[in-house]
Amino acid sequence: MRRRFFILFLIVVFIITAVTVWLYNEWRTFLITPLNTTAWTYEIKPGQGIHSVAHDLEQRGFIKQAQFLVALARFKDLTNIKKGEYAIAENTLPEAFLQKLVKGDVIQYSITFIEGWTFQELLSMVVYHSQLTHTLTDLNPARVMQQLGYGSQNPEGLFFPDTYHFTAGYTDVQLLKRAYETMQAKLMAAWQNRQDTVIYKTPYEALIAASLIEKETALASEKPLIAGVIQRRLEKNMRLQIDSTVIYAIRHDYQGNITRADLKIDSPYNTYRYTGLPPTPISMPGITSISAALNPAAGDALYFVAKGDGSHYFSINLNEHNKAVRDYQLKPLRMIATPPLIVPDDKASTAPFINPTWLNPLGWQ
Repeated sequence: MRRRFFILFLIVVFIITAVTVWLYNEWRTFLITPLNTTAWTYEIKPGQGIHSVAHDLEQRGFIKQAQFLVALARFKDLTNIKKGEYAIAENTLPEAFLQKLVKGDVIQYSITFIEGWTFQELLSMVVYHSQLTHTLTDLNPARVMQQLGYGSQNPEGLFFPDTYHFTAGYTDVQLLKRAYETMQAKLMAAWQNRQDTVIYKTPYEALIAASLIEKETALASEKPLIAGVIQRRLEKNMRLQIDSTVIYAIRHDYQGNITRADLKIDSPYNTYRYTGLPPTPISMPGITSISAALNPAAGDALYFVAKGDGSHYFSINLNEHNKAVRDYQLKPLRMIATPPLIVPDDKASTAPFINPTWLNPLGWQ
């Protein structure tokens, strides 16, 4: 009897030892075996825990034993994984995989809104960005603002041009709200630091002026100078006669040159016909344009004209301005546009010609 119990004991010990050795070898193999041999992406969905991830990886053939990954996560205190989309490098070991999930080292996508873009151009970029989650049900500008919760505001110029980073699952509404709130914060900060002599009564008026500055020059050094011209002309009740407002007014009918007929179009955006600022911004101004509008350069210049090299010539009086137009814009080899010379009773200047790229994939009119 004792012999039989002894043999049974030896068998049990052998089995336990064998299983232990097998488990140890399997565990060690698990720890040193990469989940993958090629780079891949893996998404942790909201509410998904380590058990769910482990069984998912087992079903997809990345690991053999789901319980090993769970045990490793508990032993290394790597159970607090975060949702998101992860880029998993080739030959990633299980522990490194878990550490990545716990750190929340998710894939970052980006979208860039360019200074000087219209809302139409911005929305076109949003609509066709493949990594955003699209939830907008109506792309009409007024409807978009309602879906964002901003009522009936005209969206032009209200979104800050910048590069925005986001992760998987980020919605178009979240992005637009973020750009809108950023513009509000930037504008209000600049408004608090405005010059005492600024004539704008509201931040929105300053935003409109900034949008004109944005379209008139790309040179940061010139923006305060142009801001000064705009303010002085407004103070004197002179029409601004800024070409970019006419281009905005005619939109998709613009063919690359402003004609005399274009200058006569009856639109509140046509600053050749109407005094004062346009009713809304005409583009998304960057922070340098906003700052310039609220801190215009002092001086006497009332006119400016494009020189053809990206800069402008500023004039104090009409005769000097008309000469600059002849020198810089009417010479055949340097011609950018052919605006009419200003006659004395017109009391206004021809602003520089801007040729933006108008995007219209949404087919707006």
